Amino acid sequence: MEIRLYIRMLQKGWWIIMVSALIALSISLAASYFAVPKYRSTARFLIVPNSLLTSGPDVIRGLDALNSVTVISTYAEVMNSERVYSDTLSLLRLQRQNMSEYTYLASVLPNTSILDLSVTGPNPKLTAVLANSIGYQTISFASNMNQPFDINFLDQAAVPTVPVSPQPLQDGGVAFALGLIGGAALVLIREQILIPLEAYRQRLRIDNVTGVYNRQYFPRLIEEQLAQNPEDLLSIGIVELSGMRDILETLPIASLHWILRRVTDVLKKELRGHDVIGRWNELSFIILLPNTSAGSANGIFERIFQALTIPVELTQLGLAVNLDPHIGGAEYRNNISTQELLQKAGDGLEQARRDGTNPIYVWMMNNPFWAQ
Repeated sequence: MEIRLYIRMLQKGWWIIMVSALIALSISLAASYFAVPKYRSTARFLIVPNSLLTSGPDVIRGLDALNSVTVISTYAEVMNSERVYSDTLSLLRLQRQNMSEYTYLASVLPNTSILDLSVTGPNPKLTAVLANSIGYQTISFASNMNQPFDINFLDQAAVPTVPVSPQPLQDGGVAFALGLIGGAALVLIREQILIPLEAYRQRLRIDNVTGVYNRQYFPRLIEEQLAQNPEDLLSIGIVELSGMRDILETLPIASLHWILRRVTDVLKKELRGHDVIGRWNELSFIILLPNTSAGSANGIFERIFQALTIPVELTQLGLAVNLDPHIGGAEYRNNISTQELLQKAGDGLEQARRDGTNPIYVWMMNNPFWAQ
């Protein structure tokens, strides 16, 4: 379930993911365009027992010693040492402050007695010269130590022709992939932030007791409906539970809330799927009926009236509450304002209260109050 939810989030924010990926790709390509190319030269060295080991046992011991990581690592550290590097710069008459963009590293190839020395920098010729010179200095230093091993060139460094960085295609592909990942993360974070905000906004619109829209939000809901298409036909109705007025002060809060939720269930049952319910005040509800004329609305109100005439049994109190519903409605016509529409519905409800025979009044144009 969680995976499907995340997939829906990513599908909803696909454009954010693509924008993030394209931005990352653009930044990578721009960085590659302005970056100074770096070249890498590599020299390789072989460590073997020297000619002093003439007898068979000495040669065997020398070969066994080479199997020790310590011997080969020692030569790698000598090659990486500051002393060898300083001697190399002095030999080449290079100033250290001018070499800040050059790096070097000697490493042992796995399961071998071969050293790999790489020098990276902006000048391809100088990287090759540095790699070979550091190698010569290491060989010279090791020869003066009278060690039973010799280190010599296996492959000298050649002048590189292709830079190791930047690599626009490779870097761009990595940047695009990271942009996709970053965009997906941004979408998920955004949705996680928006969901609580939307839930908070929704709570501000909802009546805590009945779970339908509250009075503060309902007029805006009507305006939004009319803004989508001012020519749409719609009707509204206010359903008042007049029979509860006399017992409102004496009825326990829990029982009152239970009755209001029962009435909400009745309204949902009698209304269509696209109709909207709101809590208008303590004892009344408001209903929005899209694409509904006054005549059709009156038929719906009649069904609601009949359903609400059945007394509500409060078994815990041994009481049957007669809701005595009255309904006032109005049809939207001639681009009247939301306030005028609500006023007409309120006038219809007032007329229904006063009339002892007609509990339902719906306002229509050219016929101020039309009663069933």
